[in-house]
This record gives sequence, structure tokens and C-alpha cells, in this order.
Amino acid sequence: MGYFITFEGIEGCGKSTQIVRLAASLRQQGYTVRTTREPGGCPLADAMRRILLDPKSSELVPRAELLLYAAARAQHVAEVIRPALTADEIVLCDRYIDATVAYQGMGRGLDLALIHELNRLASDGVTPDLTLLLDMPVETGLDRARQRNGADNDAEGRFEAESFAFHQRIRDGYLQLAADEVRFCRIEAQGTIDEVEQRITAAVEDFLQAGQTP
Repeated sequence: MGYFITFEGIEGCGKSTQIVRLAASLRQQGYTVRTTREPGGCPLADAMRRILLDPKSSELVPRAELLLYAAARAQHVAEVIRPALTADEIVLCDRYIDATVAYQGMGRGLDLALIHELNRLASDGVTPDLTLLLDMPVETGLDRARQRNGADNDAEGRFEAESFAFHQRIRDGYLQLAADEVRFCRIEAQGTIDEVEQRITAAVEDFLQAGQTP
């Protein structure tokens, strides 16, 4: 089996940029790497992503949001993540089960026991080997995200429109997960792109050296 590495963090923390850089670095070292994201990662899940992130979906109630995330994840795991891991690839995923705990659990206030059960069903037992939490203050991340979405005509800006308090609960939730789960590695996400990349590279190298090449 390969290795499953997930990237988590608040809006605007730089996950997407850093996944591209880490994938390129690992490929240069001879690893076979699959990059993917949630929600999305395959055609059916991408269709659900468009609903979940579209600002026009403002009437989507929290329970429906949670169930859509679970459905998208189930398809993504079956179609992309598990086959790649079985083929001994390193899978780098932009968000996964912890995002549901942080956003729908801590952010929306939905029942955590229900979320954990849905995550268990949707993931079919596929859990990350390493989770990199790119952490920064909420105001910094939101400012970045809103500038980015403004340049991209705000097609995926539904969560950026939420309150500061909502995003602070998410950050606090992520930090609590990182304190509770040994697979987490908190990465300071402030600084230049190169500086953050160096921190991520060091963490992943330590992880890979502690294991066996897939």
C-alpha cells in the first residue's frame, strides 16, 4: 500500500499551492504521486463540489451539506483514493475527513458522533497516514481567500462569506484535532511560499524516513 497524506487548514492557508510543490518534489525523488482534493476528485464528486461551494447554494441546510460531503467522499475513496493506494502511490489530498469535523462539527455545530459515523462509512476505513495542518490566524487566511476568490469571480466562495466567528471555531477545531491525533503535524503557514514549503518538506521527509518506501 502507498501513503495517504492529507492537507488541512482554514480558508486561504495555502494548501493548494503547497500540494503542487510537494508533489513535484516527491516525483523528482522517484515516487509515484496522485494529487486530489475534497470535495471533488472525480466527476461525480466534482458535481457535488459545485453545489457545496457555490455562493448561490446559500439555502443549503447544514444537514444536507454534511450528507453531500459524505456522498462525495464515498465516491472519491472508491474511485480514486483506494485504487491509488493499492497501486503503491503516495496520495496527496487537499482536505479529507478532518475538514468535516472542523467545518460541519465545530463550525456548524452538528453532532460530532454523527459526523464520525458518516466519516467512517464514507471513508470505508481509509484514513490518513499523515495530516499536515497549515495553520495561520483567521484574519490572514480569510483576507487571502477573499482576494483569491474575487480574482476568480467568486465561483467557490460560499464558505468565505461566513462570519469571522465561524472561521475561528474551525481553526480552534483543527488545533484541537492536532492536539488529539498523533498523525497530525502542525505547519506554520505564515511566511513566504518557499519558507512554508521547507517546513512541509522537512515534515514529510521525517515521515517517509520513519516508514518504508511504498
